[in-house]
Amino acid sequence: MEIMVAVGVLAVTLVGLLALFVNCLFLNEASRNLTFASSHAQYVLEDVRNSAFADFTSLKTAINNGNWDWDSGEINAKGLIALKNEQIDTQASDTNPLQVTVLVTWKNNRGQDVNTSLNTKITNYQ
Repeated sequence: MEIMVAVGVLAVTLVGLLALFVNCLFLNEASRNLTFASSHAQYVLEDVRNSAFADFTSLKTAINNGNWDWDSGEINAKGLIALKNEQIDTQASDTNPLQVTVLVTWKNNRGQDVNTSLNTKITNYQ
């Protein structure tokens, strides 16, 4: 009888540990995807910052016209690893300083939309 109780306790413990392990795998994947998405947004912001434009108005127009709106194919073409159904949308507002927002959207393993965004201000300090 004692052995059966011990086996039952061991089985319950192992099932709990297995569930914890599986949950940690999902959390690890979500964390990896968020890290990739954040680095892609940072890449876009650096690309915007390093672009050569005559003034903020033309830069704002280029951003809002979709020069930095990328899909998975364009992300891969830049040498980055795109997430599942990843889309990058970049918007600019104001004039000086120029407020730039990069929104990265992708699908997780459950097919749900997930997103993160980065914001920055670019100013003309001449």
